Amino acid sequence: MGLGRWQRSLLRGRPPDTSRFLHSSSGTSAIEFAIVAPVFILLVFGMIAYGIYFGALHSVQQMAADAARTAIGGLNETERKTLAQRYIDLNADGYVLIDKTKLTVDVKDNHNDSEQFVVSLSYDARQLPIWNLLPMLPMPEQTIKRTSTIRVGGI
Repeated sequence: MGLGRWQRSLLRGRPPDTSRFLHSSSGTSAIEFAIVAPVFILLVFGMIAYGIYFGALHSVQQMAADAARTAIGGLNETERKTLAQRYIDLNADGYVLIDKTKLTVDVKDNHNDSEQFVVSLSYDARQLPIWNLLPMLPMPEQTIKRTSTIRVGGI
């Protein structure tokens, strides 16, 4: 195996030619990648984590709105509660990223306004994969709470 120019100059006892080394750009891309890649990876994982969370958040909100719209057909508070709870029991598994067993439902007439009916959902989001994805990211609440209100008797 032959020696390179740098190694031969070291063997002859004279200082190596540093002008070529200082003007060389052969490793520039690798250095730029080493600087930019960690930031880029952090951004990508952050977008994935928050995308998963916002997907679950949207599903909980949509479920509350759908249950409230279903309950509007009830004639009294008890019937509205039954309709809303039945809707959630039958359809919760069809929503993206939602586990029905982690969902808490509160269905009632609005005490401040007797013309409004409220469906409140609370979802324990601790089983979502985002919590262990990248621990250094600032994360949102682990419990998603959403409420939907609809007028009794229609719009």
